[in-house]
Parts: sequence; C-alpha cells; structure tokens
Amino acid sequence: MVRPKKCSQSPFRACLGQGVQLKFASYNIHKAVGTDGRRDPERILAILHETGADVVALQEADRRLGRRPTSLPHQMVEAHHWQLVPVAVRPDSIGWHGNAMLVRHGIEIVDATPVDLPRIEPRGAIRADLRLGGRLVRVVGMHLDLSGLRRRHQIQSVLSHLAQCSNPAAPTVLMGDLNEWSAQRGCLSAFDRSWQVISPGFSFPSRRPVARLDRIIASAHWACGASGVHHSALAARGSDHLPVWADLALPEN
Repeated sequence: MVRPKKCSQSPFRACLGQGVQLKFASYNIHKAVGTDGRRDPERILAILHETGADVVALQEADRRLGRRPTSLPHQMVEAHHWQLVPVAVRPDSIGWHGNAMLVRHGIEIVDATPVDLPRIEPRGAIRADLRLGGRLVRVVGMHLDLSGLRRRHQIQSVLSHLAQCSNPAAPTVLMGDLNEWSAQRGCLSAFDRSWQVISPGFSFPSRRPVARLDRIIASAHWACGASGVHHSALAARGSDHLPVWADLALPEN
C-alpha cells in the first residue's frame, strides 16, 4: 500500500471548512478489460466508487475498433449516480478518442468540448467547465502520445486551448495518462510556477506498478492535500493501470 502523499505547496487541512473542496481522480480503464482478460464495466464502476472521487477523468473509455462503442454503457454509468460530461461525437461513445469525464450530482456542467491534439495515434483531450458553490472550475482530461516529442506538442496545444477559453484564469485541473516516465522533464517541463505537478505514485502496471504515468496538474489557485494511488483487490485486476487521486481545495474568495 502506497502512503497518501502531501503536496508541498499548501496544506489541505488549512482549507477545511472553507471554499470548494473536491477529490479528483484519473483512471486509464483499458476499455474495461482487466488483467484477467475479462471485460467488466461493473468492476470499473465499483473501483470508481471505492475512490470516493467527485470528478473522474477516464482514458481508454471506448473500444478501439469499428464504431468505437463505449466500454461503460450509458445506463450503467447513470445507475451508479454519475453525470457524463457531454463530449462524445459518436452515438455509441461516452468520450472523445477514449477520453471521458464523470462528475458527481450536485456539480453543474457549464460547458464541455473535445480538444484536438497533434497526433499520430488516436489521442485527444477533453475540457469541462464545472460550477460548484458559485465557483467556476475548469478540468481537462487527456491521454498523451507514446512519443516524447509529440507529448510536448500536445501539452502546448492544451495550454494554448486554455489560454483562448473565456475566463482563462479560472482554477484549472489537468489529469490523465501522460505516458511520461520522467519525474520533471519531458512534457512536464512545459509547466511553470503557476502550475503544481502532482505525481501521486506508481500506477502502472497495476499488479506491480513501477511507473508514474498518471498525473494530476493543478493551477496555483488550488491548495493540494493528500494524493495517492488507489490500491484494492478490484483495482489490481480491473485494468493495467491503477487510479490516481488528489484532494484539492479552493479557499474562499
């Protein structure tokens, strides 16, 4: 079991009882096919329930071939009390190039859009504007390329997209499977001091994780509390990745 980590920038406990507090999670679900070779969407949703997250970015949420149908049926997702962020462009999908986002009820979805990335593989990103407690929060889910040079271009595309959004200074969280093995270099070097790069821990492969491929990156607005990798018997079998999570808070204005 990996101990939850504390981010050095701001202690989360100092923000308890103030402002907006959310638990963010990112999970590459491998099209709901587990390490046992079974496709089991119910298991994925049970793992998401275990994390206790409020906002979840999913990668590989759609199958790879044909009409790219979702691996998590719409009705099943809704039965587990999630809202689907509306970014799908195909009728059988829940996402864009496999990226999907789920949010808890009580969080308003203000806007959502796919974010096209320079790519060789079918990669992409999605952006959602959410409102909670009167505060606008911007969230990006992404799955980056295996090529290091392409990953750097993709991060720059995401940052350019954010700069062109209305309210570009909104508190923002980026998360996903970055496919970045380096702790600080590579595509992560694009983030200056206005960003906090959270590396929750080793998340890949799920049975014996040795790589920190899944990251959460928060703008400086956020106070970062505990972060970690979700370990459980279900999560060890559910996908080739483990979910990562972070507790983030916005102090009162």
